[in-house]
Amino acid sequence: MLQPKLLELEKSFNKSVLTQIFDPVLEAAEVELWIKRDDLIHPVISGNKWRKLKYILNHVLIKGSDTIISMGGAYSNHLHALAYVGKTLNLKTVGYIRGEKPKKMNPTLLDLQQWGMELRFVSRADYRVLRQYKDCDALPELKKNEYWLPEGGATKLALKGVAEILTEIDLKMDVLCVPCGTGTTLAGLVEASQGEYDLYGFSALKGGEFLVQDVSALITTQKTNWVIQLDYHFAGFAKANNELLLFIEFFLKQHAIELEHIYTGKMLYGLYDLIRKKHFKPGQRILALHTGGLQGNRG
Repeated sequence: MLQPKLLELEKSFNKSVLTQIFDPVLEAAEVELWIKRDDLIHPVISGNKWRKLKYILNHVLIKGSDTIISMGGAYSNHLHALAYVGKTLNLKTVGYIRGEKPKKMNPTLLDLQQWGMELRFVSRADYRVLRQYKDCDALPELKKNEYWLPEGGATKLALKGVAEILTEIDLKMDVLCVPCGTGTTLAGLVEASQGEYDLYGFSALKGGEFLVQDVSALITTQKTNWVIQLDYHFAGFAKANNELLLFIEFFLKQHAIELEHIYTGKMLYGLYDLIRKKHFKPGQRILALHTGGLQGNRG
């Protein structure tokens, strides 16, 4: 059962909406494209960030922990959402930040500080070591009142919240697309799917082949209705070129939907490329999940 504090917080969320996209590219390929606007459910804890955190936070409250320790990059959407919700729920938060402390703090880091998160900057080598700790009590020297949360909220508890996305879709679809960082959102959707449509993950990272193994490790029943597209990372995580940025700008002008270059921009660019290449059958209906994270555009 969801704890009262979380029930109260969830009341402040907006309902997600489905938006159909009309475009000559789609007409030429004879496919439909819809976007689930999870970026609109909350001004800060938007998209898949809330989905993944919801039942993790419930576990934190049930355990009686008062401090959540996690990790992420300097523009981390995960830490941004965690710091905000920690302040809202009166929980202490600590963030291990990849890399040296910058001379000038970016907007994301300033928000983390404003919301009370303690920032600990660690070397990339030490950051890689932190990735090996997967369970809430796995971090060495963790105190009794502290709760360890892996990068991106990549735990099995996150899958339960992600699965609720499907209960909000009253549209018959043939393909469901989602961007991938840790692969947790894709895993939750695969876990909850019944095989009636295909799931496409779009890796935001160069060398994202490992995501296949990570997603497989999270789901309890192995399925064959999912795939991860690896060719639309634009040279690496958080990297972009003019072609991607122009696509994002075009999409905003044409459809009044803001994207960002780390996740949703790459997913939709890749999806449009596949559509142009006639990858999908005529008549298919494609749904893409907008996972939010627009705060990163400030950087």
